[in-house]
Amino acid sequence: MKKTPVFLESLVTNMLRLRAICPFSWRVFQFRPISCEPLIIQMNKCTDEEQMFGFIERNKAILSEKQVGCAFDMLWKLQKQKTSLLKNAEYVRDHPQFLTLHNLATNKFKLMNDDTLVNVLYVTQQFDIKLLSEFSSCLADQHLYFSPLMGKIADIVHRNLETTQDLRLKSTMLLMSEDLTGEQALAVLGAMGDMESRNSCLIKRVTSVLHKHLDGYKPLELLKITQELTFLHFQRKEFFAKLRELLLSYLKNSFIPTEVSVLVRAISLLPSPHLDEVGISRIEAVLPQCDLNNLSSFATSVLRWIQHDHMYLDNMTAKQLKLLQKLDHYGRQRLQHSNSLDLLRKELKSLKGNTFPESLLEEMIATLQHFMDDINYINVGEIASFISSTDYLSTLLLDRIASVAVQQIEKIHPFTIPAIIRPFSVLNYDPPQRDEFLGTCVQHLNSYLGILDPFILVFLGFSLATLEYFPEDLLKAIFNIKFLARLDSQLEILSPSRSARVQFHLMELNRSVCLECPEFQIPWFHDRFCQQYNKGIGGMDGTQQQIFKMLAEVLGGINCVKASVLTPYYHKVDFECILDKRKKPLPYGSHNIALGQLPEMPWESNIEIVGSRLPPGAERIALEFLDSKALCRNIPHMKGKSAMKKRHLEILGYRVIQISQFEWNSMALSTKDARMDYLRECIFGEVKSCL
Repeated sequence: MKKTPVFLESLVTNMLRLRAICPFSWRVFQFRPISCEPLIIQMNKCTDEEQMFGFIERNKAILSEKQVGCAFDMLWKLQKQKTSLLKNAEYVRDHPQFLTLHNLATNKFKLMNDDTLVNVLYVTQQFDIKLLSEFSSCLADQHLYFSPLMGKIADIVHRNLETTQDLRLKSTMLLMSEDLTGEQALAVLGAMGDMESRNSCLIKRVTSVLHKHLDGYKPLELLKITQELTFLHFQRKEFFAKLRELLLSYLKNSFIPTEVSVLVRAISLLPSPHLDEVGISRIEAVLPQCDLNNLSSFATSVLRWIQHDHMYLDNMTAKQLKLLQKLDHYGRQRLQHSNSLDLLRKELKSLKGNTFPESLLEEMIATLQHFMDDINYINVGEIASFISSTDYLSTLLLDRIASVAVQQIEKIHPFTIPAIIRPFSVLNYDPPQRDEFLGTCVQHLNSYLGILDPFILVFLGFSLATLEYFPEDLLKAIFNIKFLARLDSQLEILSPSRSARVQFHLMELNRSVCLECPEFQIPWFHDRFCQQYNKGIGGMDGTQQQIFKMLAEVLGGINCVKASVLTPYYHKVDFECILDKRKKPLPYGSHNIALGQLPEMPWESNIEIVGSRLPPGAERIALEFLDSKALCRNIPHMKGKSAMKKRHLEILGYRVIQISQFEWNSMALSTKDARMDYLRECIFGEVKSCL
C-alpha cells in the first residue's frame, strides 16, 4: 500500500499545532480581497481536476483562506462525479499543485473558520483514508480536547467508525470521548444524530459527559439533548429524571415566550411528558406575547401530553384541553390581526403546516387567501413550500402560485422551481393553465440541470411524474450513467434515512417512467432494491384481518382473495381478487395463506402485463383502503402519490377500488351487514371509487 504523502501528514499536524498554540488571536488581522466572488465563480466553471490545478497555479498568490477551502471542496466535487473506475485520487494526491494547495492551507490556517477547516480536513482524508488514523492520533497528541472544533472533527472521524478497520482509530476516538467538555459532548451527540449512529459504547460515554455537565446547559441545548437522545433510543431513567427536574426548574423561572416554548417542547419529548399546573400556568402567562411559531410548538406539545395521558381523564387533562382552546384563540387573533404578507411569511419560514391544529390551519389558509394578490416572484417559493406541508388543498392559492410562475418566471430564481411545483404534486392539483405552467417552469430550469443538486433533481422528477408530466430533457439528465454515478457517490455521505428516501423516490420515478412512458425505453433497474425494501412487509393488523374475513365471505372463501399482494414493479395492493366474465369470483389455484403471513408474489415476471394471464373476459381487482395520509386534510381528495398508484395499477390491468377510512368508519357503515353490502356493491356493482 502506498505510504501517506509527507505533506498531507504535515498539513494536519501543522494546522493542529497552530490551533493549540494560538487559539484566540487568529482572526485579529485578516486581510482579504474586496470581493472573492469572481475567483469562486471561476472555480465553479472548472470541469476537471486539470483545470482546477491550472487555476490554482495562476492564482496561488491571491487566494484567500475562503477560496482555498472552496478549492479543496471543488476537487472533491469533481472526484465524486466520477464512476469508481474513473476515480483518480492518487493523481490528485500526487499532483504538484495539490502540494501548493496544501502549503496555502497551512499558511492561511489561522484565518480559517471552523467550518472551512473541517471541510479541508475532510476532503484531505477522502483522498487518503489512512490519513484519518494519523489525524485522530494527532488530536490526542496536541491536547485539543478543549477546542470547540473537537465536536465537528469527531463527526468526521465517527463517520468512518463502521467502515474503517484501523483499531487504533477506534480506540483513539473512544479515548477522546472520555475527555470531552460539555460543549464538545453536545457537538458529538449532534453528529451522531445526523449520521443516525447508535453505537451503544459511544452513546454511553458521551451521555456520561452530558450528565456531568447537565446543569450548565442552556434551554435550547437541553432541547437538543432531549431530541437527539430520543432519536437515538437512549433509555436511562436517572438521566431523564435529572433532565426533567432541570427543565421544570428553568420553566418556573422563565418569562420569555420562545424560551418557554423550547422548555415545554423538551418536556413533552421525555418518557414521562406530564406537565403540572405550574407549567401550564407558565404557558398561559406568555400566550399574549407568542408568535405563530410559539403557538404551534405549544399546541404540538399539549397534544402529545393529551395522547400520553388519555387513559387518565382527570382534572389535569381537562386543563390541557382548556389550554388548547386558549392556544386556538390566540392563534386566530394573531392571524386576524395580520396586516402584511411579508410579516406573516417570516413566521411561516420555520413552520410546518402539518403540525398546525385543524382550526388554526383553516384560519391560516384564509389569511393567505386574503393576501393572495401580494404573492409575487420574491415570496412565491416560500408560500408554495408552506402549502406543500399543510396537506390542505386551496385551489385559489395554487392558481395564484401558477399564475405568478407563468407571468414572472424571468424574475424567479431557477432553484426555486422545485418548491413551486411541489404543492401541485403533493395535493394532486392541475391549475387551469397546467401545461403552460409546468412547461414554463421546466424550461426555466433546463439550463441548470447539470449543476442542480442530484437529490433535488430526483425529487423534481418524481414531483412531475405524479402530475403525469415527463419532460424528456429532465429524464435524460437523470437516467444516465454519469448522473447516477454522481448520485451514488453522494448517497454515501448522507444519513441512512435520507439516503433511503432519495433512493425510494428514484425507484418511484423509474417505475413511473417505465409504466407511463415506455417509448423512452428507460430500463427498470430497481428489482434488487425493491426486494430488499419489501422484506419488511409482514402480516395483517387487526383491521386488515377483519376486512380479509369479510371479503372472504363476500367472495365465497379465503381462496378467492389475497392480501398484501406485490404487483409487477412492486406496488403493494391491500387486497386482490379475480372475477370471471360473469362476475363470479375465481379461486386462486395454489392459495394457502394463513392470516398474518405474506403471500408469495402472484406473477413470476416483474414486467408482465396482468391481462395476458387471465381467462378471456376476466378482470383483476385491487381493493385499496386509504388512510388519512392519502387524502387532503380539508376535503376527501386523493393526494398525488395515491392518484399515481391508481394510474399504475390500471396500466397493469387492475380495476381499482379505493375506499377511504372516513367512509369505512362512518355511521352509515357502523354494522357488519352494512359493510358487507358496501363491499358487494363496490366489487360486483359499477362503483369504482368509494371516495
